[in-house]
Amino acid sequence: MHLLRSASLAITLGLALASALRAQPLNLETATIADLNAAFAAGTLTSEKLTQAYLARIAAYEDQGPVINSIITLNPEALATARALDAERKAGKVRGPLHGIPIFLKDNIDTFDLPTTGGSQLLAGSFPPDDAFITKKLRAAGAIILAKANTSEWAGGGGSVTGATDPEILKKGAVPNGSSSMGGQTLNPHDLARGPAGSSGGTGAGIAAVFAQFGLGSDTGGSVRGPSAANGIVGLKPTIGLLSRDGIIPLALSFDTAGPLTRHVYDMAVSLDVMAGVDRADAATRAARGKIPKTYTSALKTGSLKGARIGVARSFMGQDAGTDLVMESALATLRSLGAVVVDVPFPDFLLQSRASMFRAVMPSEFKAQIGGYLATLKPGFPRTFEDIVRLSNDPATKFRAPEKAFALTYTAEQALAMDDPVYLAAINEGMPFVRATITALMTRSKLDAIVYPTSPRPAVLIGGVAPTSVSATNFANLTGFPDLSIPAGMTPGGLPVTISFFGLAWSEAKLLGFGYDFEQATKARVLPKHTPALASDVLSAR
Repeated sequence: MHLLRSASLAITLGLALASALRAQPLNLETATIADLNAAFAAGTLTSEKLTQAYLARIAAYEDQGPVINSIITLNPEALATARALDAERKAGKVRGPLHGIPIFLKDNIDTFDLPTTGGSQLLAGSFPPDDAFITKKLRAAGAIILAKANTSEWAGGGGSVTGATDPEILKKGAVPNGSSSMGGQTLNPHDLARGPAGSSGGTGAGIAAVFAQFGLGSDTGGSVRGPSAANGIVGLKPTIGLLSRDGIIPLALSFDTAGPLTRHVYDMAVSLDVMAGVDRADAATRAARGKIPKTYTSALKTGSLKGARIGVARSFMGQDAGTDLVMESALATLRSLGAVVVDVPFPDFLLQSRASMFRAVMPSEFKAQIGGYLATLKPGFPRTFEDIVRLSNDPATKFRAPEKAFALTYTAEQALAMDDPVYLAAINEGMPFVRATITALMTRSKLDAIVYPTSPRPAVLIGGVAPTSVSATNFANLTGFPDLSIPAGMTPGGLPVTISFFGLAWSEAKLLGFGYDFEQATKARVLPKHTPALASDVLSAR
């Protein structure tokens, strides 16, 4: 009898525990797209309720409270779209895992029904003729475009004094971190005195503050991964050609790519499943044919790091004690998960050459390529690069970013022509050389990935003089290779640090597997202290 009573008690306790687990609330901050779809399927959540929960957080922290200012345009039709998608679901039509999921788009990605400004007041009210290719794919999959996010004007590097040595020029062209003439200054939700990093800082700050399920940015030299690091979320710069650039305001097409920013690796994989693909309007995507798995989610397995050979690029450490502390802990975690971790020094010639190569290409291509985008716009907007420079410096326009106006003038004067021998050498010799050197570095040591602190320092003060930092992010743009950043922890001062997993071309699935394994072991992402949980964040019982 005693044994029977014990067994009965165990069963009762087990059932009670299972019931308690099922009753755990579904929380907006921690819910993955898989969790949301389970709640949709169970009938305990609707897209309308999910969208309302995100709008409640935007009202609390974007419109009031700390005023993060991550949004340029809020979609007035978001709730109506959510209701229509709920009706589709009720009628038995489910488009896929993004059906009814609210997202952010950086405001340099075209949307036919919302303005696309590139962060410039010169494009205020500009409705593109149609959606970007990836916007179309997201809409077709049922995603709700909740908002267009603030962006550093012209993706930051479009008009820049980077590379100048004259202190007076550097001062006059120092655009504040995370600001634009169209959207103003975005704040970092972890520390309101600090910037969100550029140029996808509005997307990064908004996703960290839980204003949407995931967001899209663009990356030319680190503009997805920088905001990922500053705001403590997941960010991916994919292989050039995995995602179409059609309908994205260009900065430098040799380097440009769209890239997702998410709170969860799972959501990153799902977003790639929807967006990746060949686009006739972007020749670079032809290289993706046959390289895209059926689903990136199949790579998300704990144990993925076991036996993996991971190189550590210590050349990009030693610049901030707090960042290094988190990074060393992350390396210990990799070892504990079974990875073989080895130091991989970057050759000095590689470190010394990449900045000059980048500076030779980016301003030249922006000056030459931005006109192609502007020519697609309706009458009344700038048509050429020269128009942008002239209007930015014309007192009649009351341009709100004098530093940007100065930087655009500097670019007009300094950018190389596309037929300049220095530009051609960077494109035809320098970039292939960097790609071959990185490939040799990895194959010689039989590496599956190289890791480094995405940003060697935490988020910098707005308007302050940023300390010199040596980051590895632009190697992914010079090579075209993928780079995934994952939350790794917080500095003693309470600022996020992310670890980057850098791999060879088309290795996104492998990197996502590593990132997922690390994410599940560490759970290192932290809800920003200036955008805490709300009662409306609780969506339903599981």
